[in-house]
Amino acid sequence: MSKGIYARLRLSSLRLRLVVVFALVALTAAVAASGIAYWLNREAVLTRTQDGALGDFRQEMQNRTATLPLRPTQDDLRRTAEQMASGSAADYQVLLLGERDAGKPIVGASDPDDFTLADVPRSLREAVDTKRPVTDANPYPYHLFWQRTERNGTPYLVGGTRIDGGGPAGYMFKSLAAEKADLNSLAWSLGIATALAVAGSVLLAQVAATTVLRPVHRLGEAARQLGEGKLDTRLRVSGADELADLSRTFNSAAESLQKKVADMSAREESSRRFVADMSHELRTPLTALTAVTEVLEDEQDSLDPMIAPAVALVVSETRRLNDLVENLMEVTRFDAGTARLVLDDVDIADQITACIDARAWLDAVELDAERGIVAPLDPRRLDVILANLIGNALKHGGSPVRVSVRTEEEELVIAVRDHGPGIPEEVLPHVFDRFYKASASRPRSDGSGLGLSIAMENALIHGGSITASNSVGEDGKVDGAVFVLRLPLDASGITREVQTRSSQGEVEEA
Repeated sequence: MSKGIYARLRLSSLRLRLVVVFALVALTAAVAASGIAYWLNREAVLTRTQDGALGDFRQEMQNRTATLPLRPTQDDLRRTAEQMASGSAADYQVLLLGERDAGKPIVGASDPDDFTLADVPRSLREAVDTKRPVTDANPYPYHLFWQRTERNGTPYLVGGTRIDGGGPAGYMFKSLAAEKADLNSLAWSLGIATALAVAGSVLLAQVAATTVLRPVHRLGEAARQLGEGKLDTRLRVSGADELADLSRTFNSAAESLQKKVADMSAREESSRRFVADMSHELRTPLTALTAVTEVLEDEQDSLDPMIAPAVALVVSETRRLNDLVENLMEVTRFDAGTARLVLDDVDIADQITACIDARAWLDAVELDAERGIVAPLDPRRLDVILANLIGNALKHGGSPVRVSVRTEEEELVIAVRDHGPGIPEEVLPHVFDRFYKASASRPRSDGSGLGLSIAMENALIHGGSITASNSVGEDGKVDGAVFVLRLPLDASGITREVQTRSSQGEVEEA
């Protein structure tokens, strides 16, 4: 079976089951009908042949044996048997069994080569020789008995009786080969009819399956398009059957879904625009506040000791607010699909060193990276990823933080490991969620709760990913958290302008 046919059968399993059910029902019905017809015809043919032969034999026994002497000789019996066989229209052989003296049987056969006393079953001879008492219910002491037997694969009818009032016993031997041939022809005819009925049922099943499954296929195709985001997909409704009702229900559900998605998109766009506008509007007063806090920070040593802590708090919270606004603006760019990559060939070791040096982390970070590993990346976004991962490790795990770089199967792998308490198992699935802080498990952070989320978005826009896990020591205890950044070394699938949908984690080329 070719791959295409196999796929069609596999994908159209409902069609296959429908055809099989039709075929099985037709086969069962045809076999049952053929079996009944064969059995009825067989009984009719055999009964007609049997009744005709036995009736003729009975009449011949009455007519021919009446002329025999009281003590017939073997020649008398042979001649009478030949006359009975030749005078019969039923085409059977005759054997007459008499007695010359008591206990001395003589046999006369119409054809001794074809029919002998050995061909008569013993049970039949015993039944024929048994004399029954004459009563009102049984007026005759002897009866006609028959039995079907087989010799050399050919069926025969053997019958026997004895004349009332004395005389020889007579047996007839008729071949049923002609009837067997007729019944075999009937069986072949019924078998062919059964095969044709099954073939016809398969064709009808195909037609019925096509009629029934075509709307189902259209429904499946429409559902697939709806799942791909084509919310204007609708089905053409015709008729008033169950499939038409199903199509109407699908159209109603699709219309309701389209309205809800449109409403959600509108609300999401409104929220995103609000955040973007708010962040933009906050930048102007924040710029002024930042300038003032820088002045206050420079004069902090000369301020009244009672005021200096308040000034330090204002400076810290202003910087935190400024970082939060910048992060919010970055998030809105991802959500709006306007985030852009500016690719350049980056030496990874130099980039990590520059990131660490710019934030004065040289004493707290161990770098394990070979020189010469170059990849096409956006240097600014890579710096954001590294700063968030390393900064997060320093805040929650403490120094030393180890950063290792390696390549695996066309991928750049950067692992950031700390030696802190690790990440609780219930927190691991949420570490990249926005505004998520494991405050119950870790010390209070000054971050915005967006750092790891922004790092993940920057990894996704490169076509990469970030995973978080815990490192287990030789004693089986958690020995710090490990964040692994994977980025492609081949930039053929990345353009300089890439749109991303962060809510779904998908990347599309612009």
